[in-house]
Amino acid sequence: MTSPENRRITDLGTLKAISHPLRMRLYRALFVARTATASQLADQVDEAVSLVSYHLRKLADHGLIEEAETQSADGRERWWKPSSYGFSIQEEDVRDAPELAAASDAFGRTVNEQRVELHRRFLDERLTWSPEWRSAPLSSEWLPRLNAAELTALGQELEAVLQKYDRAARAAEAAGDTEGRENVAVHLHAFPYRS
Repeated sequence: MTSPENRRITDLGTLKAISHPLRMRLYRALFVARTATASQLADQVDEAVSLVSYHLRKLADHGLIEEAETQSADGRERWWKPSSYGFSIQEEDVRDAPELAAASDAFGRTVNEQRVELHRRFLDERLTWSPEWRSAPLSSEWLPRLNAAELTALGQELEAVLQKYDRAARAAEAAGDTEGRENVAVHLHAFPYRS
């Protein structure tokens, strides 16, 4: 059973495994699908099934995904699912280990590039969505002056709100309420900067 909690990544091997761009795309696609086979994921990421299978096994080796119950009648394909609700990388786990800090930075860059590409694709395809969906997205920038404790608290509150909506949507979908639902990406960045 998928753990309902976030997994905290603290080791270099796992951090390097998830930092690979294709593995991150596969993890994201699997998280959205809940369960999938290598061939289903290969179609989504436009890669060979053998390559996708290899990278799924690497994610499984590090406990990021696990085998799921077979969803098809023939039972020949392996089904996969995330092993936890998500994962996190905490600054206090990497700050005193240069290799971990470098891997964490590489992971952050990979994720940011993929987020930018996802948003760029939405902008390119925006007019193909219904008027209801075109008016639903949000895009804003806030520039508050906060201290570190306030920024931490803000992040915790935002995460709680997003988790509430995600869990409610998952429960509704599991109960059969699928009408009008689409995958939604919510990207938040909050960081200090100097002008």
